[in-house]
Amino acid sequence: MSDFQRDAALEQASVPTLLMCLAQITRDPRWLDDPFRPKRDISIFAERSGGLSDAAQQTIRAAMANVLDELAGGRRTLPPTPTADELAQMMSVCVGENVPREYTGMAMEEMGFASRDVHWIRPPAPERVSRFRVLVIGCGFSGLCMAGRLRELGIAFDIVDKNTDIGGTWFENDYPEAGVDTPNHFYSYSFAPNPGWSSNYSKRDEVVAYQRQVARQLGVLDQIEFGVQVDELRWNDVDAYWDVKLRGASGSPSLRRYQAVISATGQLNQPKTATMQGIDRFAGPLWHSARWRHDVPLEGKRVAVIGTGASAMQFLRSVAARAGKVTIFQRSPQWARPPQDYHGTVSTGERWLLENVPYYYAWYRFGLTWRFGDGLLPTVRRDPVWPHPERAMNYRNDRQREQMTQYLLEQLEGRPDLVAKCLPDYPPYGKRILIDNGWYQALKRSNVELVTEAVDHIESDAVVAADGSRHPVDAVILATGFEAARMLGSMTVVGLSGKPLADAWADDDPRAYLGIAVPDYPNLFITYGPNTGLAHGGSLIFVIECQVRYITTLLRDMIERDIAGLEVHRDDHDRFIDRVDAEHAELVWTHPGMNNWYRNRAGRVFGPMPFRLVDYWSMTREPDLAHYEARPRRETVT
Repeated sequence: MSDFQRDAALEQASVPTLLMCLAQITRDPRWLDDPFRPKRDISIFAERSGGLSDAAQQTIRAAMANVLDELAGGRRTLPPTPTADELAQMMSVCVGENVPREYTGMAMEEMGFASRDVHWIRPPAPERVSRFRVLVIGCGFSGLCMAGRLRELGIAFDIVDKNTDIGGTWFENDYPEAGVDTPNHFYSYSFAPNPGWSSNYSKRDEVVAYQRQVARQLGVLDQIEFGVQVDELRWNDVDAYWDVKLRGASGSPSLRRYQAVISATGQLNQPKTATMQGIDRFAGPLWHSARWRHDVPLEGKRVAVIGTGASAMQFLRSVAARAGKVTIFQRSPQWARPPQDYHGTVSTGERWLLENVPYYYAWYRFGLTWRFGDGLLPTVRRDPVWPHPERAMNYRNDRQREQMTQYLLEQLEGRPDLVAKCLPDYPPYGKRILIDNGWYQALKRSNVELVTEAVDHIESDAVVAADGSRHPVDAVILATGFEAARMLGSMTVVGLSGKPLADAWADDDPRAYLGIAVPDYPNLFITYGPNTGLAHGGSLIFVIECQVRYITTLLRDMIERDIAGLEVHRDDHDRFIDRVDAEHAELVWTHPGMNNWYRNRAGRVFGPMPFRLVDYWSMTREPDLAHYEARPRRETVT
């Protein structure tokens, strides 16, 4: 790249990010003081200037150009990683506010300055390692991460997936315009940075390509067994094995044994099929959004969309542009925030910065981590003295309501009928906050109708609403979500006592210690389990990495100590669940009158995590075996 192109790229840089790179490379303390200290900015994508004067910005860019010249010419080398205390100071300067010291270790890992790798402490004899085998179920983000860690330690494993290719839920959800709603420089592995993202919010195909790239990098791609369904897990306490029944693509069954099983199937892998009367009598094509029918042409067709959640928010404008008529059936409206940078691409200059300026990717990711993280949790916590609990949880939550209401009014100007249908009557974040992907503009189209009456029944060629109105349609798309409460529901899991997990989690009430371990089910560990979803901010991949480190450490300890079985103590499990429920009692998802998929029929919140990200990071950083019953291996008598 020429100096001209480099300087043009520097003009596009986030100045606070560039400033931190400069401070880290030069170790010159003047870059951490006025006039170079950025101003606080709570936006997810912060103002590029950092609130600095033009003169300060140009000084920073010129200094970085000089540093890059010195590095290229061999007149400067990169220094060692700063200490935790030094990085803590830099983090606070970067975002213009105090970053508590408790976040430093977590942030260092997210930035790639510290590792989440697990290493042997007392390397065991090879025969002890060789007799330990693990099954990983699923090859989405969780399964790939788990397989990679096992491979690094040399622990034998199989990884299976019911689908025909990599990706997990990202493989399955290939509806039009499917994509992330978390910035993907943050929604990605800490150990596998990708400076080549084409946009801030990438679409499904690019996400799956990234997963494939990481699978190759980890050396696990060729080990994945596709088209394999796990039908049953049954614990054999005599030999401390899981007996596993599997079924291949041909339908032929097989039986295998594993010392440990990792469920990496997640919460959103079983589509929720609508149960309204008459659904089986519909004569035309009918499908769930997670099983998109690309073979069905929509041009000129009358299409019913049942459901208005995240998937519908993304695919509606594409369907509306093709179909002759779209009738949307809405149970309740959703809060949607403006699409700031949602449709924008990452420029060539920005990609060059992310790839070539030392530490730029790390500090850019940190900014997203901070702005999209724990600072959002207080906005969903109940303020006991807030005078308007019917509309918001607290003052900040009410400000968010005002901002999203104003955006909605602007988008639906001139359509008071749609405003009445689309304006939620519950606090923001009571349901998942969505990003407007042209939803409001699509609703204003002449070929789109929004019905707020519930679906009463379906006929062979129509959907009939509760008010008796009949809506003739040629195709039905179910955007009805997933059976999130029925985690591991696609398989039978029988534990130590002989009790199926489905019975232990009856009434749609899954519970697990740290979202990972369940009493009565030794050596079964879950990723993205109960109460580990994120509904206020953060990146699910961060949670996955925390869980994978925790599980890998447990497996390492089992092998090193020759432990046959690990079962979480029920008392520890129950105390954790009590803590989860106590936290949720103060958060928006238990707000009176709320109806969301995060709660079961009894009103208990089973999906989202109620803790700060840094708290969960601390909880899962190092397992405490005192919370588990460790069964020694039985000696074989000959």
